[in-house]
Amino acid sequence: MTKVYLGLGSNLGNRARNIYVALRRLGDTIQLDQVSSLYETEPVGLVDQPCFLNLVCGGETDLSPEALLRLAKTIEREMGRKEGLRFGPRVVDIDILLYDDLVTDTPRLEIPHPRLHERAFVLVPLNEIAPELVHPRLGASVQQLLHKAASLKRVRLYSVTDAPAND
Repeated sequence: MTKVYLGLGSNLGNRARNIYVALRRLGDTIQLDQVSSLYETEPVGLVDQPCFLNLVCGGETDLSPEALLRLAKTIEREMGRKEGLRFGPRVVDIDILLYDDLVTDTPRLEIPHPRLHERAFVLVPLNEIAPELVHPRLGASVQQLLHKAASLKRVRLYSVTDAPAND
């Protein structure tokens, strides 16, 4: 079994439900043992779109990295994600952040996630569940990377009382 960390996000429809449905679907195949709180975050890249909800989960799997990517893409597609603008709105997004200490770069898959260390919306929830985890390319802990990250003010803990009617 291999330890993996995945980032989940949604900014269309019932965002919280979308994330928890995807999480449950992942849990059918991956032994999830860590799930962060939900965080509301401003979009990155294409900013003219709704805010995202994000979380990070950790677990163990016997899937290869490629099989894990196929599982993530299948769940996204079956939940209604359409191909569209890069960084655009989406029902659900599932990213492989880390796959044990594997470092790989193929045309379809880069592990660790290439922008993990730049994204507060990933680092904040990852720090909640695994602050001492070391980035295999950078040799720094999640906690250290978080201290260097910009845009922390754009990430806030999400509460059910904050939820609009469609969340």
